[in-house]
Amino acid sequence: MTGVVSPMAAPAALRGAGAWKPAELLFWTLPVIGWFAFPENLPLLTQIAITALFALSLDLVLGVAGMVTLGHAAFFGVGAYAAGMLPAYLGIGDPLLGLVAAAAAAALAGALTSPLMLRGSGLSQLMVSVGINAMLYEAANKATEVTGGVDGLPGVENTPLFGMWSFDLYGRTAYVYAVVVLLLLFWMARRVVRSPFGVSLRGIRLNAARMPALGVPVNRRLAVVWTLAAAYAGVAGALLTQTTQFVSINVLGFDRSAEVLLILILGGAGHLYGALVGAVAYMSIHHLLADIDPEFWQFWIGLIFIVVVLFARDGALGAAARIRDLIRNLILGRGASR
Repeated sequence: MTGVVSPMAAPAALRGAGAWKPAELLFWTLPVIGWFAFPENLPLLTQIAITALFALSLDLVLGVAGMVTLGHAAFFGVGAYAAGMLPAYLGIGDPLLGLVAAAAAAALAGALTSPLMLRGSGLSQLMVSVGINAMLYEAANKATEVTGGVDGLPGVENTPLFGMWSFDLYGRTAYVYAVVVLLLLFWMARRVVRSPFGVSLRGIRLNAARMPALGVPVNRRLAVVWTLAAAYAGVAGALLTQTTQFVSINVLGFDRSAEVLLILILGGAGHLYGALVGAVAYMSIHHLLADIDPEFWQFWIGLIFIVVVLFARDGALGAAARIRDLIRNLILGRGASR
């Protein structure tokens, strides 16, 4: 039969789909361009890279697996506090150890909360995620002797990266550090999404009821991706702590969860690159509008999101794909008419 990929050929097809396209390679030249084009704005570019990683973690569960969450800042905050407590209480300021500790703590939190998230779907998942976030926020607020509460956690100091590069005031080391971590974790997420495991996650998102008939353990796969996404969010939180050398209770705020969801919607959920594009667009627009209209910038942000929902429901990448297909069809139509 033609048009059917045999089981033996499926891994080869997935490997072919995993090849990096020229447009992707071109996209990853943007951080290099940013280094030379905006040397005075490296702290802002660092925050964009961290936000992009946080949005990428949300895309794994929402865009790829279809798990609805509005409390993803819970894992971001766990990672931020884990990375801050190492130097503050144990005197361990190595940035890479901080990333490992943050990923482990957030992954543990994800594994412990995954059974709660899997007890329902849709709105029930949404409510559970909000509840988890709220509980962690209040726990951090009460444990002032450990977290610092609203005053923040003092004593967060990093040692030089690899013993050579200090985190300077200009943000040079922080920027390169954040971008490299983002690139490595994006590469890992890309491989996961294009693996048989990732394909099964997309199948679960499209029709979870049919997947058990194909031999896919739905709850186990969702628990794994939930834990993985939690680890990614924890690393993003750790990067924020390490690059700012401060951590406050705001890392667990509900507004952070809502903001990253809006960023993912803006860029386009389910594409991976949508998280990156959404972070760049949102943070850049936010920065520009705050400078132009410091008092009413949120009005313009809200207007932009309304326009996106009305005219580009699948985000910037989805709209770009539709325009590309339209142009391609017009060109092919003209060629056929000749």
